[in-house]
Amino acid sequence: MENIVKNEKRRDFLKASGTVAGGLALGFYLPSGPRVAQAAEAGSSPNAWVRITPDNTVTVLVARSEMGQDVYTSMTMLVAEELEVDINKVKVEIAPPAEVYINSLLGGQVTGGSTSVRDGWEKLRKAGASARMMLVAAAADDWGVAAARCKAVDGVVTGPGNQRATYGSLAAKAAQMEVPKDVPLKPANEFKIIGNVRQKRLDTAAKVRGTAQFGIDTRIPGMAYAAVVLAPTFGGKVASYSDARAKSFPGVKDVVQFSQGVAVVADSYWTAKKALSTLNVRWDGGPNANIDQASIWENMEAASHEAGAVFREHGDIDTGMANAASIVSAEYRLPFLSHSPMEPMNCTADVRADKAVIITGTQFQQLVPHVVAGATGLKPEQVEVHTTFLGGGFGRRLEMDFPIAAAEISKAAGMPVKMVYSREDDMTHDSYRPAGIYKMNAGLDDKGNLSAVRFHSTGPSISARMFPSVVKDGIDPFSVEGIDNFPYTADGGLRFTYQMHDTGVTVGYWRAVSHNQNAVALESFIDELANAAGKDPIQYRMDMLDMGSTKHQWSGLAAGVAVGPRIRRALAQVRAKSGWGKKMPAGRGQGVAVMEGYNSVIAIVAEVTVSDSYDVQIDKVTTVVDAGTLVHPDQALAQIQSSLNFGQAACMLGEITIQNGGVEQDNFDTYRVTRINEAPKTLNIHFIKSNSVPGGLGEPATAVIQPAIANAIFAASGKRVRTLPYTPENIGAA
Repeated sequence: MENIVKNEKRRDFLKASGTVAGGLALGFYLPSGPRVAQAAEAGSSPNAWVRITPDNTVTVLVARSEMGQDVYTSMTMLVAEELEVDINKVKVEIAPPAEVYINSLLGGQVTGGSTSVRDGWEKLRKAGASARMMLVAAAADDWGVAAARCKAVDGVVTGPGNQRATYGSLAAKAAQMEVPKDVPLKPANEFKIIGNVRQKRLDTAAKVRGTAQFGIDTRIPGMAYAAVVLAPTFGGKVASYSDARAKSFPGVKDVVQFSQGVAVVADSYWTAKKALSTLNVRWDGGPNANIDQASIWENMEAASHEAGAVFREHGDIDTGMANAASIVSAEYRLPFLSHSPMEPMNCTADVRADKAVIITGTQFQQLVPHVVAGATGLKPEQVEVHTTFLGGGFGRRLEMDFPIAAAEISKAAGMPVKMVYSREDDMTHDSYRPAGIYKMNAGLDDKGNLSAVRFHSTGPSISARMFPSVVKDGIDPFSVEGIDNFPYTADGGLRFTYQMHDTGVTVGYWRAVSHNQNAVALESFIDELANAAGKDPIQYRMDMLDMGSTKHQWSGLAAGVAVGPRIRRALAQVRAKSGWGKKMPAGRGQGVAVMEGYNSVIAIVAEVTVSDSYDVQIDKVTTVVDAGTLVHPDQALAQIQSSLNFGQAACMLGEITIQNGGVEQDNFDTYRVTRINEAPKTLNIHFIKSNSVPGGLGEPATAVIQPAIANAIFAASGKRVRTLPYTPENIGAA
């Protein structure tokens, strides 16, 4: 996969070993050669992962943003395992923007793509092991013995004659030791922390006690609050406004215009919000002022007849189709979706003549200094970024609209400002999951087996807006996930194409990105093929698998591992554990779906009841997950539970629609999420035991649950719904 961020002058990581108030701050030795262990001044954050001070305090810097997915604990577990410290005594800090913290799977300091543990699996363990080896070397040198005669356990190095030294007492000397080049890691059978099912999250106590700082909790001296009014249309601009009445409100400090709208700055958010309603803003609707949902679908359908760009092909598809005994065709339509995290977008900015401080929950620390510099006229190195906990992200906090807005408002007002979007601001000014049209045609042989297949998708490109260099030859790699790793055989020919089409609606990276579009269409369609062939849907999938394919999307360390056998094993287990094929009462059915994504394989059987009026109750969901080594098993389970709930909401309830150039839904009454009474009555999740490298867990199940539900609806009602969401209206119209 191509890096998200182009780093034209990517420096090799540097060898450095430095003291932190007499202690140690270091990183590790990468297998490719460069060493990292950056010096840090007392009281500042080092460019490394491990910090040990003379009082024996061990601090781990986590370079990924904590938004509920558990990096705060799981990544610390990786370091603590090899460092030989009690993880429950370790302090954790969120790392600042720095090149040393780049996510090697994404090419930037980014949290996304279910890459955090996968990226950290080796390098964070090496960070801990390297630190331990240097501490042991320091103790051995002090005692005049071979390092092999010393041992590190629970923050203490012991040696011959019962000699003991704490890590803290050795830290200063260890900082002067040579950074080891050969850093052996523990085998899995020696893990004490990794895989511990009883390990508690390190951030739970702070969150329960209310001491954890989210962006919306930020308080700094002299800070004011900003409420904003944003353009009601995509690409709209302020034409005029009247601020006299707003400025008369007690507590209002200023009214400022910025690139996205107008802000009222006041001594409280409520005051700012009340004054905002008096501005009488008039808008220039811009080029998209007249678009609506009907015209979007009409234009997209027209675009879908274009040939598109080929991203996967083999054989002669025309001949393969011509030789097929039968043809099955289907078209699926998926709507725009909102991220709508529970914590609306917010950012605290203090922009001065020579410096800017940005405090926010962001998934992309590395980019913030550059966009803020562009908005304020400062240099990137003059922008200091502090990442807080994120009250949900799902890809929304990869965007830069809220740091830019806060910085512009702070600069214009001449004071530190905490800018907060209301729920309505947030939902109507999101970067939405793209809507799309997905057309599939398959040729079957005389036994019903898949022999040739065409796939053609049409929709907006995410990367064309944010990272245009990623798009090459008409293909956005983030628009073809979940289908470019097609795991089934099609010996008669295969041709997959993508037609980029701008709708005028701002789109962004949404949890599981295009997996939750392409895989939804694909796994619904495979079910249609099984039905056309008169075969069991699970057995059909198993029979059609390409058992030798090694094609992965974002496969990371697992490149070259055949996907087919992993999918077959997951399908076999989900069949056994779900009670697949049991006799069902009228109106009840089972549906299956499977996908490999983020180096994980997930198979799901959903069991639903469909009423005569096409209301759907999800009775039971059985999930089998092959995600390699589970670093933190309890949170692996929580990730899958979260993904299933998120995916259920997406396919059963989620739909953003456009009218008069803007979004119609503005709160959770019109954009629904799954409620407790709507959740599955039974949720069974099973992990396949494995010592292989970890796979991603935060996203893939979000995509797989959707077609599993669709296929269960068909089994229960005979209705093949191809337009999402799976509402009674769409099911009835199928």
